Amino acid sequence: MRLDRSVCHWGIWAFAAVMALWPHAASADPITAERITIALSKFEALAEGAVADGAVPGLAIAVVHDDKVVFLKGFGLREAGKPELVDADTVFQIASLSKPVSATVVAALVSGGIVSWDSKIADLDPAFRLADPYPTSELTIRDLFAHRSGLPGTAGDDLENIGYDRATILHRLRFVMPSSSFRAGYSYSNFGLTEGAVAAARPTGKSWEEVADEKLYRPLGMASTSSRYADFLRHADRAALHIKVDGAWAAKIKREPDAQAPAGGVSSTARDLAQWVRLVLGNGVYDGRHLIAADALDQTHVPLMTRGKNPVSGGESFYGLGWNVEFGRHGLSWGHSGAFSTGARTVATFFPKEKLGIVILANAFPSGVPEGLSDSLADLVFDGEVEGDWIKAWDGIYASLFGPAIEAAKAAYAKPPSPTTPARPDSAYAGRYTNDFIGDALVSNAGDGLVLRLGPAGVRSYPLTHFDGDLFLTYPDAEMPDRPAGVSFVIGLDGKASAMTIDFLDDNHLGTLRRVGD
Repeated sequence: MRLDRSVCHWGIWAFAAVMALWPHAASADPITAERITIALSKFEALAEGAVADGAVPGLAIAVVHDDKVVFLKGFGLREAGKPELVDADTVFQIASLSKPVSATVVAALVSGGIVSWDSKIADLDPAFRLADPYPTSELTIRDLFAHRSGLPGTAGDDLENIGYDRATILHRLRFVMPSSSFRAGYSYSNFGLTEGAVAAARPTGKSWEEVADEKLYRPLGMASTSSRYADFLRHADRAALHIKVDGAWAAKIKREPDAQAPAGGVSSTARDLAQWVRLVLGNGVYDGRHLIAADALDQTHVPLMTRGKNPVSGGESFYGLGWNVEFGRHGLSWGHSGAFSTGARTVATFFPKEKLGIVILANAFPSGVPEGLSDSLADLVFDGEVEGDWIKAWDGIYASLFGPAIEAAKAAYAKPPSPTTPARPDSAYAGRYTNDFIGDALVSNAGDGLVLRLGPAGVRSYPLTHFDGDLFLTYPDAEMPDRPAGVSFVIGLDGKASAMTIDFLDDNHLGTLRRVGD
């Protein structure tokens, strides 16, 4: 989730300065095994209650303390309306929790001397371009994992939504104008981080997916973890994605995230992720083996870009390399959340001083259950009691992500003006349109109306409904089927459309396509 895009440049010295000055809010008493046991007995009831109350269909939770997995359990259902239960080995799509996992993979490459965090993308992947030549020449893996390349946050997500593959999306990022100066702004970019990961893997001669297997999943025995969607589908014990339909959770939509696998395409289990937590909290040591050099891993937790304040706790929040770094009421924490609006919610929270790590996986969106439970467990561990209804507070944050935009779109197109200007003949709009970023689009007759086809070979279809004049509506989001978007045409002197603007692809002002041919 993106909170703030203001700017701050940090180094190791700044991190040390913040740590020295920040008042540690946690209890001065040591976090003993006994305290953890007491906290977990209360916490389990909270998790059971969240599922029983219908806050999510299912959950899987892992807690690690002092290099031991002290809690590992599933709750609720893999899919609403079906009897199969979630357990510790149920595979979830973890969405953007993939980012710190992928940062750990790159740390392993850095540890092995294959790349450094400051390796230039121009050296690793010479074909990659940003819009401007100077950032292109200076861009590093560190820049992309810190979201400070200048790429707008949604750059590439739009192309993924209409069916383009990773190579095409990364190539077309060169057409996106920056949202800030290079290294001067934080803008959370799935495909920026993806390029950083893919470039880091290139010297190995292997794909990112192979490198993740080799450097992290296999050494930790994470047998159910993968960066390939096909592997997720092969598991019988897997969690479906759920959204709310008429007030009830429903498994309606699939999410195939291979194009952005390093940023959002990992699937895993609570059991497997507990091993990753052990590695990270162990500073690269796992079962007595030094798998990753501590300095390579430490760099991922240096706060590089400010994100403002945590919207619920008020803690100061920064971004490192694929990690959120936060200074809150329980002191320093590392973590990351993940969300697919198609129905996934995840979170990991690490308290490095206390060697405590929490992973919570849920199969529904919107929901603040993962953060709410994580915050509740932290309260129980540090203070002995829960300070507030954190699930309710986080529910409000996630419910607000799309609600206002949906309502604004509905209001804008609630009813056409009166009198309504009729549409021109379908032949005025039908034809092929193109631009460098979106590629080809085809508007054609379909039954009694028009349909817009986008993506490679027109793989995505969007029926167009006339609204007023040369403006049509479509409903592009399967997870938000009642959210309209405009598709407008500019008519030339010949009475035919010369251009078309697709609102739902225009976040970065690249949604206007010119008509080509007849």
